[in-house]
Amino acid sequence: MSVKAEFIEIIRSQFPEDRLTWQKGIPTFHPETASEAGSLFEKANSFGQKLYINGFGNIIEPDKKRFENTLVVKSDRLNRLLKTVADDYYVVVGAGYPLKELNSALEKDNLFLPHANLPYVGSVGGALAVGLTADYSGVDLPISKYFIQAEIVDPQGKMIKPGSACFKSVSGLDIVKIYSPSWGILGMIISATFRVMPISELPEYENIRMHSIDYDKFVATYKNPGDNNSALYSIKIKKKFDPNDILPIR
Repeated sequence: MSVKAEFIEIIRSQFPEDRLTWQKGIPTFHPETASEAGSLFEKANSFGQKLYINGFGNIIEPDKKRFENTLVVKSDRLNRLLKTVADDYYVVVGAGYPLKELNSALEKDNLFLPHANLPYVGSVGGALAVGLTADYSGVDLPISKYFIQAEIVDPQGKMIKPGSACFKSVSGLDIVKIYSPSWGILGMIISATFRVMPISELPEYENIRMHSIDYDKFVATYKNPGDNNSALYSIKIKKKFDPNDILPIR
């Protein structure tokens, strides 16, 4: 029995039956909690099983030949709006929540997130993973600007919570922003906290335009980071927390 076949049998025996599906002939795991995702990652390390994190809007769609020895982990069931704190201008949302639906949910509190009005068809986690960026009057406006905290399962299955929902002055590198973009190689985002804005400022952002998503640029920067501090730190995190490379670059 192959490693992958044995791993699938473990999943079937230790998780609820509906967590495993087959999509385009590829075994796909759908965690419904951080604990389930963490348990899967721990087992993947024990078996040496490669994983690929996928949201419904991910730019790299798994195909059977390319992902022959891979198990896909999909965030589609982590799809709830968890908390809106209007007085402090932040929202907490599951990674599988559709980005385009976020502003409709925030409207009752007179709040909005600029990037939720872009024509990105995908999840919150997917938008963060690909580093969704807009043009704002000739200046790059990445979604990471509003990304202030996250719950993340690291490649070894441990839960981490970088960032803070509090307003504060921070010098140096903001660790949570390392995960946008990260294309799923540093762990699985379970939930994300965004700083949101009062609806009165919406007209200022009505003309922002979405940039194209460039996976090749991410890979090139990762392989040749130069003096890019974010890329250099990302590489350090990858080496330390994914020694078995269960979340490889595709």
